[in-house]
Amino acid sequence: MTDSWANSSGLDLHLALGAARPGRDLEAALREAVTGGRIAPGARLPSSRALAADLGVARNTVSAVYAQLAAEGWLASRVGAGTWVARPTTTASAPPAPPEPVRDLLDLRGGIPDASAFPRAAWAASARRAAADAPAAHLGYGDPLGDAVLRRSLAAYLARVRGVRSEPGSLVVTHGFGELLALVCRVLAARGARGVAVERYGHAAHREVIEAAGLRVVPVAVDEEGLDVGRLAALPGVDAVLVTAAHQFPTGAALAPARRRELVAWAAGTGALVVEDDYDGEFRYDRRAVGALQALAPDRVVYAGTASKALAPGIGLAWGAVPPALVDDLARERRRSGVRPDPLGQLTLARFVDDHEYDRTVRRRRADYRDRRRRLQEVVDARLPGCRLVGMDAGLHGLLALPVGVPERAVTGAAAARGLRLAGLGDFDAAGPGAPGAAPPHVVVGYGAPPGHRFEAALAALVDAVSAAGGGGAARPGPPARGRPR
Repeated sequence: MTDSWANSSGLDLHLALGAARPGRDLEAALREAVTGGRIAPGARLPSSRALAADLGVARNTVSAVYAQLAAEGWLASRVGAGTWVARPTTTASAPPAPPEPVRDLLDLRGGIPDASAFPRAAWAASARRAAADAPAAHLGYGDPLGDAVLRRSLAAYLARVRGVRSEPGSLVVTHGFGELLALVCRVLAARGARGVAVERYGHAAHREVIEAAGLRVVPVAVDEEGLDVGRLAALPGVDAVLVTAAHQFPTGAALAPARRRELVAWAAGTGALVVEDDYDGEFRYDRRAVGALQALAPDRVVYAGTASKALAPGIGLAWGAVPPALVDDLARERRRSGVRPDPLGQLTLARFVDDHEYDRTVRRRRADYRDRRRRLQEVVDARLPGCRLVGMDAGLHGLLALPVGVPERAVTGAAAARGLRLAGLGDFDAAGPGAPGAAPPHVVVGYGAPPGHRFEAALAALVDAVSAAGGGGAARPGPPARGRPR
């Protein structure tokens, strides 16, 4: 038996035919393709002449097969219109099954942006221009570190907005922060590194990436001044540290100026590497954003940024400004991975940045999230008197301190019962919920995710959940919203 491809009118179809009885095999193969769903109802089939030529059989054989399957009700045809897969008929006695209902969940998890605010029209315009103007050389496999056009655009943008000191040749473009972290960790492991210090509270997924590279995760305490840098000197086998310096996730603290200097001095003195996750550094509401830590020691700090918060996670692009001494090793690891972002996506982002659409989007998002943060503060003050919103006036999340005796699990469980996604601070603890030295009960309230028209409903569900868990007493009527948060 041989495998053949039928191709006509844009439809490619794999059919297995034998040499002895091609008509019988063609009939069985087409019937199986239709009944098994490989060819959708309404799909137009090749003409008998075209299919016969593609398969190397007589036209009469194909015509006979079409006639037989039409007689069985699988195909339909009309003179001058061709042949297509018949659409199934439904009867009153056998109605189609209704679709499963989809629960409309509200989302107040931390660090998630409002995807409904994605600038579709501006992005589409940049994509059209990028595709129209792209030289053929930029549509190939390209540089493993990323397209040169985007790397130049990012180098200029990061220097202007975040104070990053890096040449385009020292930038790498990845699918997201997780891929960049994985590449750096594999390079470190290949160089003999043993462990990476992390903030005690942070994303479990990042700790998993570090461990997957064969490195040990070493949690370090955080407080109101960020990472407790002084503890690093006493930790053996730590060759790198991962830090959210501008806005610690999820506690909301900024790394204090003295600790920033202490951290780069420790890295310089020990030869260690600092990975700076600047996930939302452009979103500061009480004053100008804190500049990148990388500017203090470009040869010891990997600066990591992403388009996820300003645009949407679906863009799938992040970037790293890396010390020049790491560039070749990162390129080698990238080639070994076989993964790299698509060229057109990179060229679109480059156009978006160069046309200052990225700046405009960040400014709009900053205003939106500032209003949401202030609205959250109003609701907490008015309706949850036993609670307190802590952390910097920045980013896409805040930390809600719960009253004594109210456990995080009670609040998150009550939230889930109300269709609200919410996480407790303990969910981010590298030592595990309730471990010695754990912070008092808090929940991480992300005000970025809900669409504007759902934001008030999400806040109301939060108040109900905290109150049901015993926090804040009876919910009081809150102040009216000052216009609909965007």
